[in-house]
Amino acid sequence: MPGVSRGLRDAARAVREARTLVTTGHVKPDGDALGSALGLALAARAAGCSARVCFGERFVLGRQFGFLDARPVVDPAEAGAPDVLVAFDCNDLDRLGPELVPVVEAAGTVVMIDHHVAGPGFGDIRVCDPDAPAAALLCYRLIRLIGWDVPAEAATALLLGLVTDTGRFQYGNTNPEVLRAAAELVEAGARPEVIGQSVYESVAFGYLGVAGTVLSRATLEPAHALVWSYVTQDDLRRHGIGMEDADALIDDIRVAREAEVALLLKQQPGGEWKLSLRSRRHVDVAAIAETMGGGGHHRAAGCSFSGTRDEAVEVVRKRLAG
Repeated sequence: MPGVSRGLRDAARAVREARTLVTTGHVKPDGDALGSALGLALAARAAGCSARVCFGERFVLGRQFGFLDARPVVDPAEAGAPDVLVAFDCNDLDRLGPELVPVVEAAGTVVMIDHHVAGPGFGDIRVCDPDAPAAALLCYRLIRLIGWDVPAEAATALLLGLVTDTGRFQYGNTNPEVLRAAAELVEAGARPEVIGQSVYESVAFGYLGVAGTVLSRATLEPAHALVWSYVTQDDLRRHGIGMEDADALIDDIRVAREAEVALLLKQQPGGEWKLSLRSRRHVDVAAIAETMGGGGHHRAAGCSFSGTRDEAVEVVRKRLAG
């Protein structure tokens, strides 16, 4: 099996021997973090292990993920003291959120499984493979190494992680292994049509209004090969949607062929801005995000910014120029 490190073998041994398991990921989990945590927990339950899933910051399953089998999801207060805790798609303990701290501290063994380069790392067993296109692929390697079957519900969760972190297998991180894994997961019962319809082809009507506003503000800066726009809290209120419904806006502006880098600034309730960065080929947007306290991947990254919108854009311009 490709990509089997010593850390992954240690993780497989710990999970296989656990009587109680908790899986988690970063706060506000995306498809990869959520799919990985659910995928392992559902496979563990099918194998007879007591497994639960929990996330910080009063996690609520987004409507776009409503097709997932969320029965293992519990509040962190109900997670107890597991034999093993596995955290996916996160290499900074703070990114789990304060609600998870008691669970991490109570766990017998803490396993970190991630594919991001930046971050201090944590846990008793650390698995980090920056060449893996998704944490869900590492999770799939782990399940196969343990020897568990992958029930259909787990297969769908894992395929969600692969689909979302490869941009529907369009990003440059798409490799033969992830395509083979996707085929095997479909054979196991994963439903790609449900993922496609729910995640990419279903939005609230209000999203169309917000998207129209954001697109009308789009600014192209040829000198920096940059296209950028922004969305405010007032935009969201006016059209009756939440920020969780606006994640796809970055994909609406990144299609401009003249731009190498796309930037979407999202105003938060407290006034700060969250920046989503994407690049086509050459620019390492993770390096830009890291200088601003964030991180991510070479072509997809993000960070928070406490200054004004114009100040945030200027910082990005300077990073691109430098």
